[in-house]
Amino acid sequence: MRRRLLHDDDVTLYGLFVEAFSRLRPLVHHDLGVPDTWFEVLLRLGRTPGHRMRMTDLADAVSFSSGGFTRLADRMAKEGLIRREPDPHDRRAALAVLTPKGGAALDHALAVHVAHLRTHVTGMLPPEDRAHLERILRTLRDGNR
Repeated sequence: MRRRLLHDDDVTLYGLFVEAFSRLRPLVHHDLGVPDTWFEVLLRLGRTPGHRMRMTDLADAVSFSSGGFTRLADRMAKEGLIRREPDPHDRRAALAVLTPKGGAALDHALAVHVAHLRTHVTGMLPPEDRAHLERILRTLRDGNR
């Protein structure tokens, strides 16, 4: 084994990132009232002007394959949280639209989620560390599209 690589600073840094995320995810997604994948969809739609997105764009935004996302959207539509509409600009595409019931589910989930974030994430960091973390995460996200 290459002991030097086992203890490489980059391996350690990435490991800490993964461990922190793995510990935080269940804490900040606890008691949302909907599964985490549904929450991600509702959040994306809630933050998008008009509360609607093309299905393919939404699938990409939440890191789902189009087939997997179709099944997820079917379940959410059956629960009345989203609905599908034809895209007026592209006959081949469909839009996912946040329904009033989906908006109410999002409101509840966000209140819980924000409280958990403030307890387990942002509340543990001074403002300057929060700003650094945001800059770092945006750099990593945008540099690896």
